[in-house]
Amino acid sequence: MIIVCQKPLKKLKINGITLFPFIFIRKPEDKENKILINHERIHLRQQMELLVIFFYIVYVIEYYYWFFRLKNGYLAYRRISFEREAYTNESDLSYLKKRKLWNFRKYL
Repeated sequence: MIIVCQKPLKKLKINGITLFPFIFIRKPEDKENKILINHERIHLRQQMELLVIFFYIVYVIEYYYWFFRLKNGYLAYRRISFEREAYTNESDLSYLKKRKLWNFRKYL
């Protein structure tokens, strides 16, 4: 896991994004945000399980599926199974130690 503070993220409405093996964060102080880093580490695990490329394929398919159903980008984003797993478990800092393989399927 490599954490990078990236200025272009300041223009977006996101605090962090994971592009294996990097976690890009908007603000340097977010390196200390254990919940944000845990959320992004959950995405790293998901990406590894799906050999990275398949993670992105499924992510985009799910996003557009929900976008066309809900007609709302933010709600579509929140319905993606990977995001649901990450948001549900981001506060549990030991989650990755007990997480089962392909656990995101519970959130489909």
